Amino acid sequence: MVQTVAERVAEDLAGALEALQARLRPRFSRAEPRQRARAYLRGLRGEVERKNGWQLAEHAGAATPYGMQRLVAGAGWDAEAVRDDLRAFVVERLGDAGGVLIVDETGFLKKGVTSAGVARQYSGTAGRRENQQVGVFLAYAAPRGCAFLDRALYLPEEWAGDAERRRAAGIPEETAFATKPELARQMLARAFAAGVPAAWVLGDTVYGGDELRRWLEGQGRRYALAVPCTHGVWTAGERVEAQALADALPADAWARVSAGEGAEGPRWYDWACLALPYEAADGWAHWLLVRRSIGDPAERAYYRVHAPADTAPEAMVRAVGCRWRIETAFGEAKGLVGLADYEVRRWDGWHRHVTLSLLAHAALVAARAGGSAGEGEKGATS
Repeated sequence: MVQTVAERVAEDLAGALEALQARLRPRFSRAEPRQRARAYLRGLRGEVERKNGWQLAEHAGAATPYGMQRLVAGAGWDAEAVRDDLRAFVVERLGDAGGVLIVDETGFLKKGVTSAGVARQYSGTAGRRENQQVGVFLAYAAPRGCAFLDRALYLPEEWAGDAERRRAAGIPEETAFATKPELARQMLARAFAAGVPAAWVLGDTVYGGDELRRWLEGQGRRYALAVPCTHGVWTAGERVEAQALADALPADAWARVSAGEGAEGPRWYDWACLALPYEAADGWAHWLLVRRSIGDPAERAYYRVHAPADTAPEAMVRAVGCRWRIETAFGEAKGLVGLADYEVRRWDGWHRHVTLSLLAHAALVAARAGGSAGEGEKGATS
């Protein structure tokens, strides 16, 4: 009998979950939490409407949710070590020299004020300020798929100096306030140290500031990071806003290029690429890349690019076009593996549930990729 695509993916998913569970086995010194972690992962990928403690326990055949709740709230295992296993698994299954690292955040709407890091704050998830937790994430996108490597719960300043609130939420004493770009830098540093193969670092305007860009330049890394229209660049001895530079471009400075395939086919835009007179390492250069909507030329987006001097504008466009893949991955992780379904309030509980959810998502992505690691088109984003 010929195997259907759905049957093949289901079989590959079972195999990916088994491979993950084998990798995680040394992280649990006792059999009980090890078995619960196995059941938790299977429940996250199972036909469970909402992946909370009660429903995951029911899926596993348990009479009460206490075991599942203890797994994320108090059992003895190191979520950071498991995070490292997640990264290794993703690189093993998806790793490609043309892959890209993407930093972004997402919000988790919450009621009350006791969950670690919850505050009225903005996130693109809600599109406005809401009472929520915000997590910063690092994803890896390559020709074979897109999965997450790392995560960090953002701690607003109002929490950072409130010792009583921190203590109640189990926030470690050594955890200080860090901006979202600082959290992104920490995650990128871990990925670089682990040898994750990546051609570009991508991010939206939250991550396009001077500090992260300069740090990446010091690491000898290519980046294409969004900046606001008011972003100032120095040219001809004066500081000019990005939007003013774009306004002054002649018609022949623009070229129509696809930013890659979308849900409805190629995503066509007009693009302009301006070389910037900034110092760079030998053989490297800086650019301002501008994207303009075909339907509404007033709708533009701006990117600072740092790459080898011989990088073609089309390669920059292809890289920028990969950033949307983290949005798709967030949607999958929340819709398919319960990323936002947790009912924990403490710092360690958030990181534990989120890490297990990202593992389940990585298994799904690996199952879709099928085959052995390293197959597929190479260098698609280089």
